[in-house]
Formats: sequence, C-alpha cells, structure tokens
Amino acid sequence: MNARTEADLLQPPMHSPANLSNTHLDALEEETIFILREVAAAFERPTLLFSGGKDSLVLLKCAEKAFGVGRIPYPLLMIDTGHNFPEVTAYRDQRAQELGAELIVRSVEDSMKRGTVRLAHPGESRNAHQSVTLLEAIEEFRFDALIGGARRDEEKARAKERIFSHRDAFGQWQPKDQRPELWTLFNTRLAPGEHFRVFPISNWTELDVWQYIERENIGLPSIYYTHKREVVERRGLLVPVTELTPPRDGETVQVRDVRFRTVGDITTTCPVESLAAGAGDVVIETLTVDVSERGATRMDDMTSEASMEKRKKDGYF
Repeated sequence: MNARTEADLLQPPMHSPANLSNTHLDALEEETIFILREVAAAFERPTLLFSGGKDSLVLLKCAEKAFGVGRIPYPLLMIDTGHNFPEVTAYRDQRAQELGAELIVRSVEDSMKRGTVRLAHPGESRNAHQSVTLLEAIEEFRFDALIGGARRDEEKARAKERIFSHRDAFGQWQPKDQRPELWTLFNTRLAPGEHFRVFPISNWTELDVWQYIERENIGLPSIYYTHKREVVERRGLLVPVTELTPPRDGETVQVRDVRFRTVGDITTTCPVESLAAGAGDVVIETLTVDVSERGATRMDDMTSEASMEKRKKDGYF
C-alpha cells in the first residue's frame, strides 16, 4: 500500500518526516508531467477530473509545472452528486479561480431531472450514479481523454488498470482486454465514440501523495486535517452525523477528533480518528496504517469484494 518504510523510521527520535527521503518524488513527478504532456499531444479534447480532493490537487500542481501557471491546456471537470462536503466544493471553486482554469460541473441531480438516473428510494446514495452523469458529460463535450487522480494502491480494481485505460463506445472498461504499456509506450488509438481514462499518478502511493503535499506546500480543504465532528460507530467505520447520514436507532453520537483520508459523497465517505494538524503529521500517521484509505473510509467499497470493478466496468472512474 505504501512505499517500503525502514523500521528505524517508526522509532523515536527518527519518527519525523524530516528523516524520510523524498528523492523518489522527483521521479514520480517527472513521470506524471510526461503523461500530462502526452495527453495534451495525443488527444483533441481531453479534460482533467477535478474534485477538490488531495489527489486531484496534486495532479493540478504537476499540470502547473508541466505547462506553466494559468496555461493548463484542458478544462477541469467535476461530476457533482449534490452531496459533497461543502468545504471541498468551496476549495474546488477557489482553486480553479486562482488558476484561471475553466471548470465544468455536471450534476447527478440534472440527470435525475432528465430521467436518466432513477434512485431506488429517496435515501439511496447517488455515488454510483455518477457514472451516468459522467458518460453524459463525455458525450456532451465529446471528450476523448479524461485525466484522473486514481492510484493503484487505493483499491484492487484500480491496481489492475493501465495508465492509459481504454473505454469502448459505451464507456465500458474491459479489464481482461487491456493494452500493454511496455517501455512506457502508450497506445492511444481510438475508434469514433471511444475514449481513454488516464491515470498519471497511478504509481504513487498515499504516502507519496502526502510527502509531495508537504514538500510542495499544497493547500487542501480543511477536512483533511484534524477537527471535531459528530460520528457514530457503524460496521467498523466512523460515520459522520449529517442530515444525509443521521444516526440509526440504538447508535450513540460521539464527538471525536477526526480527519478525512479521502473525500467523496457524504453518504459513502467516513473520517478516521486523528490528531494530525498538518501534512507532516499525516505523513507520520500514514507510515503506521495497515488499511488502504478506501478500505478504511468508504462504505460503498464494502458492499462486495468486486463492487469497484463492477462500477468501473459500467463507466465509473
């Protein structure tokens, strides 16, 4: 899950991010910049998926280095479930404005109004339905490449996927029919209606991302760091108490010091207990975890062993 950590680094007084080597970040950054430039050169209508989360903010930082501040050659795209954390969407808008980037937002709620998304019941999570809205946006703007911040260490279906991942004319992924990427040569041939999903930080780990955030002093939405929040314990997770996720009968509401390792739809994303107040603290915390960020925080990934792979086959990112 994380880059290999020397045992000595976990023992005081070596227990400090200052004692961790981050020279490998230069190689990861170089690869990411190469891929971002390759997309700009090979595709006519690419877009960069931007949620306001830590991985997409790392991607934006690399894109700034690849093309220069204010010169990112593709628009930013977000698929909004309408149930995102307000701290994240506010930071998303702020960052896009600072960069002078075009931000396209398409919402699941609009798909519901068109009748292309129908919830089984009013309380059903909209998270999985983002696939429909995403495919509609791809058709509307005729995007031929979508750059995203998914990483192989997050979840096993993502670990299977190529860096340049082909999608057929229906937006579907065929995990058993992927193109080889030998010697970093990417096959970007497309038939009409097809597109690619591109993952420039696929080879990064959660630890790499946090070390890079610390090194580059990348700003993040406040919920990535410790704060007090009402939660309930449910199936081994700390579920945030919100209007969308109220406590159930018999559950006890507690106020805990928490932070989010990943951010997404409120109905599926849980925080973890933490006192980490800055990126350096999170780096140390990440060295000690033994569960991936999605495994520790996502209710939607716990429905079955293959839940993510099934969603990806249907068009999910």
